[in-house]
Amino acid sequence: MKLTIVAATGGIGRHLAEQAVADGHDVTAVARRPRELPAGVRTVAVDLTRPDMPTLAAAVRGADAVLSALGPRNPRADAGITSRGTRAIVAAMQAEHVRRIIIVSAAPVGPVPVPVPGQSTPPRHDPGDGFFMRYLGVPLTRAMFGRHYADLAVTEQTLRDSGLQWTVSRPPKLTDKPLTGRYRTAWNRNIRGGFSVSRADVAHHMLAMVNQPDTIEQVVGIAN
Repeated sequence: MKLTIVAATGGIGRHLAEQAVADGHDVTAVARRPRELPAGVRTVAVDLTRPDMPTLAAAVRGADAVLSALGPRNPRADAGITSRGTRAIVAAMQAEHVRRIIIVSAAPVGPVPVPVPGQSTPPRHDPGDGFFMRYLGVPLTRAMFGRHYADLAVTEQTLRDSGLQWTVSRPPKLTDKPLTGRYRTAWNRNIRGGFSVSRADVAHHMLAMVNQPDTIEQVVGIAN
């Protein structure tokens, strides 16, 4: 498949690029300063805080899917980057008639703000969170990085309004542990007792979802 990977030099993005190449995909890597990427990857330099839209459109042109690991290096200082960059990605995809996109968000964003099957109204708390996460973990995390999670909520809504075939991956705390290929997932909720997941496993799952049409228009929780 032809894949465009955004933020390809970041923690998850680098794993996406490496795993996609290993799986035989045709990869275009988008990053502010593309460097140290696998051989054979086409690199495109785009600063998504001030995107060059013609260059970004060329980077997604003809792609079977776009996978975005976009996020701030400093969640406290760089809030707003993810939503702005995602709006640019969506605009480029719409202009080039590219449909499939998978992005990384985060577990503390909270309940899916639209009803899901079998549910008349969104829950007050994420149904996958246990007592500790509901009343201690998530409130503390939001207090520390509230602007970042608010921006991720805007990012997710941008996808819902886009008309694209979107999927959101919501991991909890990210680690640098190696790829295992063993993790738990759940639609429209976090993972009970799932406090962390490796960046390599998040990338693995994102690539797997490209060919899973039942994940379209779904928020998917993941944890080891």
